[in-house]
This record gives sequence, C-alpha cells and structure tokens, in this order.
Amino acid sequence: MQKLPFRIGTGYDIHQLKAGRKCILGGVEIPSAVGPDGHSDADVLSHAIADAILGAAGLKDIGYYFPNTDPACKDMNSLDILRRAAAEIGKLGYAIQNIDAAMIAEQPKVGPHIDAIKAKLAETLGIPADCVGVKATTNEKLDDLGAGLGIAVHAVCLLAAK
Repeated sequence: MQKLPFRIGTGYDIHQLKAGRKCILGGVEIPSAVGPDGHSDADVLSHAIADAILGAAGLKDIGYYFPNTDPACKDMNSLDILRRAAAEIGKLGYAIQNIDAAMIAEQPKVGPHIDAIKAKLAETLGIPADCVGVKATTNEKLDDLGAGLGIAVHAVCLLAAK
C-alpha cells in the first residue's frame, strides 16, 4: 500500500424499512414505527461511514469483515463495525480527519436527532464532533425511497497519515 499523506473514501448503503423494527441511525435509536431491516442492527448510516473509512484506506468493504451469512453478526451493534473500521485503518498508520454523510429518506424524520447522532459517531470514532457532518434529506417522493420504503446514505471520509 502506498503511504499517501491523505486518502479519501466514499461509502453507500441502503436498507428497506420494516414496520416494528428499531430505527437506529449513527448509534442513536430514533422513535419511529419503521426501521431499517438487515442482518445486524441495520444502522445504515454507520454502515455507509464504515465503508467510506475502509475504502479510503483501500481496504475491503464491511461485507468482507462482517458477512451477513455469519450468525455472529446477527443483530450486531453497528458501532462495533465503526470501531473495527477505525482500528483497521489505524493499523495502516492512518487517522480519521473528518466524515460527512447524507441520509436520504421520507421517514423517519431525523432532524431533531442530528446533534445526538453526531455526538455518538464522534465518540465512537474518537474524533471531535465538529469533524462529523450529518445531513438528512428526502427524495422528493420519487422512486422507492420517495415512497418511504427505504433509507439510503452516502458518506465520505478523509484520512491522514499519522
């Protein structure tokens, strides 16, 4: 691996929404009648960020480290996935400088929870809260996301050599 002074990565994840499922985003439980469906806790925000972190270092995606075929990953706390991603890039001599993510969904409404989400992500990754960007938008009623059937997240991460 070429040791560059800075590396940038992107991540993307999408999950269907399911009635009666907990809605956990960035490690924060959001009151909602629906939540992302998946093998782990389905924290779509943490998953996209983890993939951005791993991708910035040229590593494999979270499916490699946490396959949905592994029973040990069933209902796993996605903050553990983030911690593992940070540990993997740390082994290579990199540190997270900042992350930024955009959640796309009609529901649930997460605006009132953004500060708590940013604080939880910052604490988990060991970076200042002002180095975490989290935004939420809708898909303007277009396609399945716009119909309220799912939630998607785009994320980016900047790493710097230690």
